[in-house]
Amino acid sequence: MNEYLVPTRDADAEFVERRSRFIGHIFRTETEEEALARLKQMRETYWDATHNVYAYVIRGGATRFSDDGEPGGTAGMPVLQVLQREGIFNVTCVVTRYFGGILLGAGGLVRAYAHSAKIALEAAGKSVKRVWTNVWLPCPYSWFERIKLEVAAFGGVVQHTDFGADVSFDLLLPEAQVKPFLERVTDLSAGTITGLIGDNEYRAFPLQKEEQP
Repeated sequence: MNEYLVPTRDADAEFVERRSRFIGHIFRTETEEEALARLKQMRETYWDATHNVYAYVIRGGATRFSDDGEPGGTAGMPVLQVLQREGIFNVTCVVTRYFGGILLGAGGLVRAYAHSAKIALEAAGKSVKRVWTNVWLPCPYSWFERIKLEVAAFGGVVQHTDFGADVSFDLLLPEAQVKPFLERVTDLSAGTITGLIGDNEYRAFPLQKEEQP
């Protein structure tokens, strides 16, 4: 199963450009039907807006956009390009505009719609969907911080930590990184720390800022 990025959560973000109010909305949508339902919802909610521009990208499905009455190429395409540049799939972005009475020009519109999509996506966050493997790893307290650093270095996530006689980590690691991670820990600890490999899960999990997919 291939890995890819999706929005972590639904989110909104807005800003004002020369008295025009732009509200960016990000939704995680697994199908085109879900994307169209979100678009319908936004049009009903912001029925009095000047424009409800949109773009969506469905992995293995449709990629579409609309300027919704703005000059051709100044709205929907810039929104779509932000999504594509960020490598996000299964995402719908709707940018609502309330016209403020001052024309922005073609270049101004492109910048405003792209910025709105970008700040909304930043608010939503990114998750990587891939095969993760659960690993249970007990270790002495003296290794607590070092293990956390190693987990991050291998693109893993600490799901839960139990504090007893030892520290026990419940980890999720990218499937391909499990063996290298455990070999690294074994080497660092001279064989005194070993982990137990559990089940695989195909799911999305938020990226930490220091991680890259």
